[in-house]
Amino acid sequence: MNGTLVERLLLNVVLAGFNLLPAFPMDAGRVLRALPATRVEYTRATNLAASIGQAMAILFGFVGLLGNPVLLFIALFVWIGAAQEATSVQMKSALAGIPVRRAMLTHYRTLTLESTLQDAVDLMLTGSQQDFPVVRDGIVDGLLTRGDLVAALAKDGRGAAVADVMRRRFDVAHPGDMLEAALAGLQTSGCQTLPVTHNGRLVGLVTTDNIGELVMIHAADRAAVRAGAS
Repeated sequence: MNGTLVERLLLNVVLAGFNLLPAFPMDAGRVLRALPATRVEYTRATNLAASIGQAMAILFGFVGLLGNPVLLFIALFVWIGAAQEATSVQMKSALAGIPVRRAMLTHYRTLTLESTLQDAVDLMLTGSQQDFPVVRDGIVDGLLTRGDLVAALAKDGRGAAVADVMRRRFDVAHPGDMLEAALAGLQTSGCQTLPVTHNGRLVGLVTTDNIGELVMIHAADRAAVRAGAS
C-alpha cells in the first residue's frame, strides 16, 4: 500500500514538473508567451514561445537518443504542441475581421436530386472541386462530399442516386460571417466545404483549401511589408 502511494506521489511530481516546462501545450508555455506579449504582437510572442519550446524538444530528443526513450516521447509531444499552437494563432490572426464573402468560391458546380454518382464523378474529374452541393431551385438540399462519394461508389456503383448518398444535415455559412467562425465550423463538421447561403439560396462555397490559400497570401503580404519597412 505504501509502495503504491509513493508511486502515485512520484507520478504526480513528474506530471507537475512536466507542466512547468516553458513550452506549449503546457501552462508554463502560455506564461512564457504572456511575457513578451505585453510588448510585441501576440502572434510574434506565440512564435517566440513556440521556437523556444521546439528548441527544448530538440534538446530532449538529443538526450533521449543517448538512452532515455521517455525523453524522445516528450520531445515529440513538445514539438508537435508548439507547432500546432503557432499555426492556430497565425490562422486566427490572418482571418481576424475577414468576412466569408471575401474568400468564398463563386464559381462552382452543383448536383441535383436527379443526379447519379456518375454525374458527380464526371464533375470531379473535369475540375478541382471535391464536394458538391445538391441544389433544387437555388436551395441546398444536401451536400455530397468526396469521401461519401468514394464510399458509395464502392458499395452501390456509379448508377446510384446522389439523393441516397448525400448528407442532409450539414452546416452553412453566410457571406457576412467571419472566416474564423467558418473555419471552426469546418473543423467541427469534419467536412472540407461549407455552402454559403444568402436568404436561403446558395451563393458560394468556402473550403479549407481556400482559407489556407488566403492565409498564405496574407502571410506573404505581411512579409513584404516588413521587408519594405526594414
